[in-house]
Amino acid sequence: MRLIDEQYLKTPTDGSRSIARHFRRQGRWVNRKRIQRLMRLMGIEAIYPQPHTSRPHPEHKIYPYLLRDLSIDHANQVWAADITYVPMARGFMYLVAVMDWHSRKILSWRLSNTLESDFCVEALQEALSRYGKPEIFNTDQGAQFTSTRFTQVLKDHGIGIRMDGRGRCQDNVFVERPWWTIKHHYLYLHSFSGGSELRQGLTEWISFYNHERGHSALDDRTPDEVYYGLPHPFAEAA
Repeated sequence: MRLIDEQYLKTPTDGSRSIARHFRRQGRWVNRKRIQRLMRLMGIEAIYPQPHTSRPHPEHKIYPYLLRDLSIDHANQVWAADITYVPMARGFMYLVAVMDWHSRKILSWRLSNTLESDFCVEALQEALSRYGKPEIFNTDQGAQFTSTRFTQVLKDHGIGIRMDGRGRCQDNVFVERPWWTIKHHYLYLHSFSGGSELRQGLTEWISFYNHERGHSALDDRTPDEVYYGLPHPFAEAA
């Protein structure tokens, strides 16, 4: 699963067939069906326009696409949430994060050893209690985000609910970028023996990500500097 996850971060458009081919070129003879089963367990699939890019619950309502031609230019305009698989020394967990789209700031996050919706709802409620509310909330059509518990919190706060339309692969790629950064710059460089150690490590690294790590896409500012509208740190030197 760790090897699948590393390859998926490099080539998120690869499905089980391409990943099996990649492993064979490395001399790893892994059955494609096993890769399919593990990818389903990890909650990942190839990112590309196709009829069924996500798996909503059949009884959950799907909300419309609201961001077509919308210029996202200020904090709390659009928030996004996504889930990723996190490998540990023994086993794995799932990480959900709520992010401000404009500033890339991670507003809240939670870990879970299952893909139930509870940890997603908790992350959403924390973000709302700490940062107010966005105009629009963006997710994919996964069952955790289409659940009544999750969408009702958004409705109660008067937030526009937006879900990636089928084939909107560019939206998935945008939300995947923080996962690539967290995994390659932190998670894959450490070994975590359990959930408590992983939680403490993520607390420290996400604080560094928000407060200290400049982003080239943000003109070398940190997410906090953009979110709070602080002056550019290099303005006086210039």
